[in-house]
Amino acid sequence: MATIILAKDGIALQELPLLKTRITIGRRTYNDIVIDAPGISAEHAVITTTPTESTFEDLGSTNGSRLNGRPVTRHVLQRRDVIELATHTIQYCANESVYEVVAGPLFTTATIHNQRTDQLTGDPAQTDSAFEARPSSPAIIKVLNGAGKGNEIPLTKALTTIGRPGVQVAVLTSAPNGHSLTHVEGEVYPIVNGVNIGLKTQVLKAGDVIHLSGTEMMFLC
Repeated sequence: MATIILAKDGIALQELPLLKTRITIGRRTYNDIVIDAPGISAEHAVITTTPTESTFEDLGSTNGSRLNGRPVTRHVLQRRDVIELATHTIQYCANESVYEVVAGPLFTTATIHNQRTDQLTGDPAQTDSAFEARPSSPAIIKVLNGAGKGNEIPLTKALTTIGRPGVQVAVLTSAPNGHSLTHVEGEVYPIVNGVNIGLKTQVLKAGDVIHLSGTEMMFLC
């Protein structure tokens, strides 16, 4: 999934996955990306995303926008494009973010590995052997049902977003002290081991079963 990275003076301030069709940028607080800085208009620009592309458009801002060093009004974004908005920059990253949407029919095959399809098919009797076989491997999410059954998503990045945009989305956070799951989008909350987690951040342990957007997954570490 594509993302944009907001930065100032070369320091990343925010990374945002392009989950929404329309992401607004400006000084006012109702924008999706708020840049409270001189030279930024109240409603400065917008990024519109379709299933095939993302387009940047300047909304007639006072000081304008620049793309890769040149003035720009409207542009279909390409990998590594950098937009300059006054003192800030926004970099477009196509399919190389810390975020991946991997559930339901939206499996990102580039990030899914099938090399261990002999393990953990949902039979509890196989769980212990699956844990023992991964003593030095990164934590993973293993898909237990549907078309993606047997696929593995390695949690090698700081944030992995799972779900279906516009339906149900959650974020898996990987940190040195462990992994956790947090609801992001949708009226239905994730279920872990049969319990609705609501809006709280759920700390995960090996063997936890996650139900999200019609997909059942198991957390392994």
